[in-house]
Amino acid sequence: MIPMSLVVVVVGGWTAVYLTDLVLKSSIYFKRSYEDWLENNGVTISPFHIRWQTAVFNRVFYSWGRRKARMLYQWFNFGMVFGVIAMFSSFFLLGKTLLQTLAQMMADSSSYSSSSSSSSSSIHNEQVLQVVVPGINLPVNQLTYFFAAVLISGVVHEIGHGIAAIREQVRFNGFGIFLFIIYPGAFVDLFTTHLQLISPVQQLRIFCAGIWHNFVLALLGILALVLLPVILLPFYYTGVGVLITEVAEDSPAIGPRGLFVGDLVTHLQDCPVTNVQDWNECLDNIAYEPQIGYCISASTLQQLSFPVRAYKRLDGSMECCNNHSLTDVCFSYRNNFNKRLHTCLPARKAVEATQVCRTNKDCKKGSSSNFCIIPSLEAHTRLIKVKHPPQIDMLYVGHPLHLHYTVSITSFIPRFNFLSIDLPVIVETFVKYLISLSGALAIVNAVPCFALDGQWILNSFLDATLTSVIGDNDVKDLIGFFILLGGSVLLAANVTLGLWMVTAR
Repeated sequence: MIPMSLVVVVVGGWTAVYLTDLVLKSSIYFKRSYEDWLENNGVTISPFHIRWQTAVFNRVFYSWGRRKARMLYQWFNFGMVFGVIAMFSSFFLLGKTLLQTLAQMMADSSSYSSSSSSSSSSIHNEQVLQVVVPGINLPVNQLTYFFAAVLISGVVHEIGHGIAAIREQVRFNGFGIFLFIIYPGAFVDLFTTHLQLISPVQQLRIFCAGIWHNFVLALLGILALVLLPVILLPFYYTGVGVLITEVAEDSPAIGPRGLFVGDLVTHLQDCPVTNVQDWNECLDNIAYEPQIGYCISASTLQQLSFPVRAYKRLDGSMECCNNHSLTDVCFSYRNNFNKRLHTCLPARKAVEATQVCRTNKDCKKGSSSNFCIIPSLEAHTRLIKVKHPPQIDMLYVGHPLHLHYTVSITSFIPRFNFLSIDLPVIVETFVKYLISLSGALAIVNAVPCFALDGQWILNSFLDATLTSVIGDNDVKDLIGFFILLGGSVLLAANVTLGLWMVTAR
């Protein structure tokens, strides 16, 4: 849920701003000077909305829009083609997302078993578009990344509109930014009469320029993410493991023999870890595959084990140790007569410096008798040996996902002690937000929906293609209206169901 402190700050802040605005506007002494100040500085204040517009950047926009006219012409032609394709593709994307959301809702309502939950989560992860609500499915500690990426994506979007408009000889009045509740954004002010006088194709270049620039920004973000190891190579190296950057206070990995900030993890069980992707894949494999075993000699087994009485847990697994023991684990193995036995062993002595195995055949070594002992744990629980040299291996007992969610890692290892281990994580996280939000802004604005860029793209496209085919403008406008209505309903359904799914969980 959204933290109450955040709600109080937002509501309180906007209340203070709006009340101050009302008081100054109603004051006999300050009204005139205050309104003059607002007008001179291009500031407008209304409930939960404040905007600032300026002509300071007009010269810069005109410089960009009039430089290399031929190159800009081709650039915005590419944007026009992309915008038209994106507009029609958005129907397919929104339709697919809506069907996935409905399927997820049906899966959640039909059963709350672990199998249905995993299937619904997989559907959820496959969705291209997801509704994001700060404090619910967006961590509060990442709000800075989110809002910065939203603002930059909006500014780049409007820069595209502004440069394209100047290129098409449309008067540019100014540029501004706004804050709606807690969401920042940007806008450009164009002379409407000029915009209406140019041809539909010229209008298309202007209207498609915003989503085109967002798409290019997302591509540049992907390129930067791929090249980040090369960019940071003089200061950070990669490919030797993952560096621990944070361990949550409630993490099962905390303890004297647990993980600490600055540790370098190289293996999870027998799975080598060279980067973050390896870490995630290894944990996924460990979670979905049967528990791995460890080879132990018959003499060591006899020395460490002691008489036990095994009993079944509620989930059907076997337990043979004292429930309050923090060091002993129940292991199962097959003896030379292929009979399954259970024994309680001190976990660290049993698995330390041993090879992993699945059956006794994996442990046959010379003439000595060896057994493959497998931890007998509750469902979804795993014993994981985490190698982080030069420290002693950490033995983790629990669900692999808990290790995934409570331990933060990075693939970048500093070459020098004075370098921050958090800097690459900050850069990487911000670039990922920029890619996601800039791409989402391009997709959503391409939807033929009332009040979005898609509405003007559709109108200009119909004017450019159907005017010569359909002589009656009323028929053409009716076609456009129904397309807009369909896109608006589809987008509204996605947002409504998406919000319901996020808040209902």
